[in-house]
Amino acid sequence: MKLRTWFTEAARATARYSGHPLAFSFAFAIVVIWAISGPMFGYSDTWQLVINTGTTIVTFLMVFLIQHTQNRDTVAIHIKLDELVRAMHSAHNSVVSLEDLDDVELESLRKRYDAIAAEARKRARRGEKDTGSPPVNCEDIPDTRS
Repeated sequence: MKLRTWFTEAARATARYSGHPLAFSFAFAIVVIWAISGPMFGYSDTWQLVINTGTTIVTFLMVFLIQHTQNRDTVAIHIKLDELVRAMHSAHNSVVSLEDLDDVELESLRKRYDAIAAEARKRARRGEKDTGSPPVNCEDIPDTRS
């Protein structure tokens, strides 16, 4: 099995199982056992170090595994949304892969869509139709794929 495939599968399984109530119960039980054992070890520095080291290691590793899974999920969602935009005849195909634009370009587009939404709300308040596909003027969005 390839390393990348192994890592992906491990990350997915870790994300799936770590979010389960049983995993929380297990972690909670460990903390309770650790706390109850405090008097037995005289609340020593070593006793404290055990929980601090254990939680730090687990947290450190979980960050990478869960981030990997989150990144994969985000890419999949973007692809699905891009396909929906592409499939809609009245949609602007220039908004496909917007995640590749820089912050200034995204903010400019957000303002354009905010203006469209504000205008639609005004029409709705007047009892008019607030549907349709008004122009967005996306022609100045740079092509990020070249």
